[in-house]
Amino acid sequence: MSEKSAPLLHVDDVDVHLGSLGQRRHILKNITFAVNRGESVGVIGESGSGKTTLARTILGIAGTSRGTVRFGDQALSGYNARQWSTFRRTGAVQYVFQDPLRSLDPDQTAGWSLSEPLRLRGTLSRAEIQRRTAELAIDVNLDTALLDRYPAELSGGQRQRVSVARGLITEPELLILDEPVSALDAANRVQVLQLLEKLRSRGIALIFISHDLGSVAGITDRTIVLYRGEIVEEGPTRQIIGAPQHPYTRLLVGSAPTLTTRASLTAAEKSQLRFELEPTETSPPDTLQQVS
Repeated sequence: MSEKSAPLLHVDDVDVHLGSLGQRRHILKNITFAVNRGESVGVIGESGSGKTTLARTILGIAGTSRGTVRFGDQALSGYNARQWSTFRRTGAVQYVFQDPLRSLDPDQTAGWSLSEPLRLRGTLSRAEIQRRTAELAIDVNLDTALLDRYPAELSGGQRQRVSVARGLITEPELLILDEPVSALDAANRVQVLQLLEKLRSRGIALIFISHDLGSVAGITDRTIVLYRGEIVEEGPTRQIIGAPQHPYTRLLVGSAPTLTTRASLTAAEKSQLRFELEPTETSPPDTLQQVS
């Protein structure tokens, strides 16, 4: 396979367990998928399905129990802590967290947080960093005057645009967005989704993680449906919406008010899903929702 046609990211047969010995939980099971250069891929699933753990695994924050993660020609899953740190500092893969208030330093201005990745690189002068920071702010429709404010002084939409700009400042090849619009009101949600659509047109590969299929429908080429740590369906987003095959996918499509589907759940499928979604003695605890 040529370098041009090879996937940018390839996750192959990955398992992830979390927890201490004797209390380890099987969070991700047999996960295999690829993201091509410039492709936008949605990862959809309910809270606790393993979405955030998948993102953390790609970044080396959560380790694999089995399988490989490759980025280009690099086998990331074989890296030690120092190699992971070096890789993350390249900025080739960037992560936009769900809650900007947790990812932005509350004691530093938005401009300081936005420019931090460039300062860590140490390859640009102060003037160059300031110029690049201002350019990125304008690029994400953020008034440069807001860069002197602290995160608590910004609106939710403004903070999220700072986070997206911070993810872009190193000119990454892949941007992972974890529920980037779930905490926003309708107006800010539309603005951020429009921004992500603009990024998609520039050729940056995106992984858009969400529990809401409607949010990712318009900006993804392909969608992966994650249910209880397993991929139950994958395909072009239009196909996932128009002709979902798995009962859980059909439930997601049916629950999105702006989406329609020709398929409907049978009574037996509804009963099975209702049973599976109820807590059981072997179900992951509620605290799992904080990490997956």
